[in-house]
Amino acid sequence: MIQKTSEEVRSQIVNLVREFVRRDVEPVARQYDDEDTYPQALIDKMAEMGLFGITIPEEYGGMGLDYTTFATIFEELSKGWMSLTGPIGTHHILAYMISTFGTEEQKERFLSRLASGELRAGLALTEASGGSDIQSIQTRAVKDGEEYVINGSKMFISNGEHGNAFAVLTKTDRDADPPYKGISCFIVEKPAAGFTVAQKLDKLGYRGIDTTELVFEDVRVPTENLIGEVEGRGFQQVMSGLEGGRINVAARAVGVATAAFEAAIKYAQTRETFGKPIAQHQAIQLKLADMATKIEAARLLTYEAARKKDEGERVDLEAGMAKLFASEMCGEVTMEAMRIHGGYGYIKDYPVERYYRDAPLMIIGEGTNEIQKLVIARRLLQKYQI
Repeated sequence: MIQKTSEEVRSQIVNLVREFVRRDVEPVARQYDDEDTYPQALIDKMAEMGLFGITIPEEYGGMGLDYTTFATIFEELSKGWMSLTGPIGTHHILAYMISTFGTEEQKERFLSRLASGELRAGLALTEASGGSDIQSIQTRAVKDGEEYVINGSKMFISNGEHGNAFAVLTKTDRDADPPYKGISCFIVEKPAAGFTVAQKLDKLGYRGIDTTELVFEDVRVPTENLIGEVEGRGFQQVMSGLEGGRINVAARAVGVATAAFEAAIKYAQTRETFGKPIAQHQAIQLKLADMATKIEAARLLTYEAARKKDEGERVDLEAGMAKLFASEMCGEVTMEAMRIHGGYGYIKDYPVERYYRDAPLMIIGEGTNEIQKLVIARRLLQKYQI
């Protein structure tokens, strides 16, 4: 029996995703986006395709694929409708945390259900008063016998309404110094007494996917749902998980920017002014050249970070650079695509206005770009310490 290479497997899966986007996503993306309706049928189809288990080891029912393939899938989905990456983005962060830091019992109990899509996960990290300052979180978990009691709230949580398993970051030791040593992460399933969705947030872009506030009022969680069953490791676990999260956000940005560029270059060859297609005007050609070059640079940064992640290296520097550059690039390219379309780029008859509205999510999500710059600078100072 001839074994297929990883490149052949990647090609098959990417082609499958590309066909799914062409056949099932593109015809309905505008309607879902306009109505801000959760695309249940598309999400269920993604579960059937195995996309909830992309990086989960095969022994637990996942595909066991590398982060390069992971990034490629996110790029292809984002070309069609970036919102579709939401339900599997933070889902894979929880899966990674369990695979990497969980006990064997936790792996057995959760990973196969995550891989099949029975469990659809989210990351309950951000709080209304904390933003990117994770160490200042106020959500608490107090041990009570064989359970922990969680109280607090989380804001801007993707999958908050439709998800049913969450990585919830809490304080288990409020007096820890430094504060991150008192942070722990729990797996909390829905439904659970005291665990409610307080509000669904109405967003500029990234529509169709629920982004909510979650409230925890005396929510009881068994001690075996503490990831790794050791207190004080939550900050490390989440930071490691966010490396993969930033790779997926960078890939989303590359996908959205590519879709915007392809729409712009096609339009430029059919729209005529002053007796010729606008693609023949030098001003438009300069825009197209800059757009394509920046997209390719962002793609290379993203896949280099994915490659190093696959090799088991620490990639907070590379993932931060990829996320920073790709997201800022996406904001620039979608604006240029709108300018090439002129007035037509500003109306909903063309998808360019959706690309433009979706772009800011990548700048803000998985840690703002201002935070990314701090992460990058600190790692560079460590690397070049004298």
